[in-house]
Amino acid sequence: MRLRLGVQRECRGKGLPTAARIADWARAALAGSGPGTAEVTVRLVDEVESAALNRRYRGKRGATNVLSFSYDVPQTAPGLTGDLVICAPVVARESHKQGKPARAHWAHMVVHGIMHLRGYDHVHESDAQIMEAQEIRVLKRLGIPNPYT
Repeated sequence: MRLRLGVQRECRGKGLPTAARIADWARAALAGSGPGTAEVTVRLVDEVESAALNRRYRGKRGATNVLSFSYDVPQTAPGLTGDLVICAPVVARESHKQGKPARAHWAHMVVHGIMHLRGYDHVHESDAQIMEAQEIRVLKRLGIPNPYT
């Protein structure tokens, strides 16, 4: 699947990935997903915006690492359309707390979000196992170790 990517930076901070790096991770997560075009916007936000979106669309309190919004829009060709909202301060804290390189955790958040856009979910344990296995495979191809160990 081809990728049309937009990156919006609504926060400041050290260690934010480049648009090119985000595109590499997104393409890797889209590999093998069939023909068509994926139109994805990745928005890097602060905790205030993440918390507001999490409360409004998920009914949950506080900021979260990544939110995925898939859009069912009429298309003349196969593909997918959606947004990923990634909270930079949460990703930074998590990578530090988990002892992971920031780049690896950022890659995981992009891959995880793309998997949601592709239709994977982790509400039920059996679905989570399938989604995590896909993420692990993609990250391995990128040279990034299993984020779940």
